[in-house]
Amino acid sequence: MQVEGVSASVVDKLRIAEQLDYLGVQYIEGGWPGANPKDEEFFARAKRELKLSTSRLVAFGSTRRPAGKVDDDATLRNLINAETSAVCIVAKSWDYHVETALQTSLDEGVAMVADSVKYLGSHDRMVLVDLEHFFDGYKHNPEFSLRVLEAAVVNGATHLVLCDTNGGSLPHEVESIVAAVAKHVGNDAIIGIHCHDDTGCAVANSLAAVRAGVRHVQGTLNGLGERTGNTNLTTIIPNLQLKMGYTCLPDGHLERLTAVSNHVAEVLNRPLNPQAPYVGASAFAHKAGLHVSAIARAKDAYEHVSPDLVGNGTRFLVSEMAGRATIAMKAEELGLQADGAVLSAILDELKRLEFEGY
Repeated sequence: MQVEGVSASVVDKLRIAEQLDYLGVQYIEGGWPGANPKDEEFFARAKRELKLSTSRLVAFGSTRRPAGKVDDDATLRNLINAETSAVCIVAKSWDYHVETALQTSLDEGVAMVADSVKYLGSHDRMVLVDLEHFFDGYKHNPEFSLRVLEAAVVNGATHLVLCDTNGGSLPHEVESIVAAVAKHVGNDAIIGIHCHDDTGCAVANSLAAVRAGVRHVQGTLNGLGERTGNTNLTTIIPNLQLKMGYTCLPDGHLERLTAVSNHVAEVLNRPLNPQAPYVGASAFAHKAGLHVSAIARAKDAYEHVSPDLVGNGTRFLVSEMAGRATIAMKAEELGLQADGAVLSAILDELKRLEFEGY
């Protein structure tokens, strides 16, 4: 996995794939077949062991090499040998990267995409294309970025995934560029979005992209990813489904979100941020006495959605900031009865103890 300090075993990857399927996402990228022994074993075992009911496993790779032939390209051959019905290839869509990183011409950069998509399609694969650095490329040379995009769709790509690979774009930029691309592409392919969180805007950028026409959102559970992470599925999915009215998961599956998030955190030995939106332990935890008192009368007074919708729950915290309502509710949870005088005494003692460093 592209996360510092995290290395998932083959068994870990199989378990995470099962959890993603249980959640109900449409596509699961399993890794890069041929890149390392672990990914080789994963795809070999996935054929035998993974019984997916809602998700489609996707093998990931890249276009053919510069000046190479698709029939001789090891990466493309490994994608076919993975035997997944869908594949995703990364393609350079920024002229700067084509000329400096690949050290080839722009015409050859376009041909690499066209040849690779056509080859994979000829082997009956659904082809998704991750257009790497698309937003930076479009800002610098929109004509070339659109040429790459056109080469993919003309040769049979079903999904054109616009990637903010460096994570430097902001929501207004993403929305504007996606809108232009959507107008250019029309109904010829599904437009996707792939964001990194280097500016803290991965989720916001993805939402902006959906507003502009994107219908395929890539992300990771708990936001784990290169550098500062990717679009967090545990945030973007409920935002899209509960706030914007899109159907992202099968009926009844959204309430599995918190459990799946925690399960993956446990598998990877990567503690979940307690303040993670929707799924964190503190997402619906209330400390201020004023808040608790209001929620006791009306839960939506301080909760933007019902925590049950995402499989989480409301918690009331006892602290020096608590009021009598909090103490009364905690006493009731424990099956205790306490009158006004007792509640006041408990609250005074609590404040004294916290003042002394308890």
